[in-house]
Amino acid sequence: MPNLILVRHGESQWNLENRFTGWVDVDLSPKGEQEAKIAGHLLKPYDIDYVFTSALKRAHHTTQIILEQSARMNLPLSKNQALNERHYGDLQGKNKAEIGIEFGQEQLKIWRRSYDIAPPNGESLKDTLERVTPYYKEHIEPLLKEGKNILVSAHGNSLRALVMYLENLTKEEVLELNIPTAVPYVYELDKDLKIISKKILDPTSI
Repeated sequence: MPNLILVRHGESQWNLENRFTGWVDVDLSPKGEQEAKIAGHLLKPYDIDYVFTSALKRAHHTTQIILEQSARMNLPLSKNQALNERHYGDLQGKNKAEIGIEFGQEQLKIWRRSYDIAPPNGESLKDTLERVTPYYKEHIEPLLKEGKNILVSAHGNSLRALVMYLENLTKEEVLELNIPTAVPYVYELDKDLKIISKKILDPTSI
């Protein structure tokens, strides 16, 4: 039975600075690099045949570190912006706390966590789902059906969208979903790609 492994990138420099990042190509912080190394150690026991990552350097850098730590440097790898983080539009680069002061905490929460309300000139989670899911179905599902084990290294919201699809979450359920940086989610799937089991690997176990 194939495994589908999902990993959000390690902490980025703008995560550290509490800024909306979106599609801005910010790299990992030193803590993020260490988080990725731990994720690599956690994934050593798991077979991986193919890797998919977003077009943004923080996801790709995380992937490189994971593959180095788990001694898998020559795997087929595809990068595509379909797996990019949700685009935060006019909020990109701005401090989240300052946005909360300027527009109010309730509006900040709506922009950050709602399903179908986008920030100005940005994407909602629904918009993100509508670009992530077709890419997953076209490029990743066929490999899983062949029994291949797949690693997807992406972002908090692109992975929230993918988990929503995989687990058939409702709009209300996905609002409560938070995917931590560099914590691997391992799904064991059956031949019809239904979930047999789900493991969240604990970084504190290293």
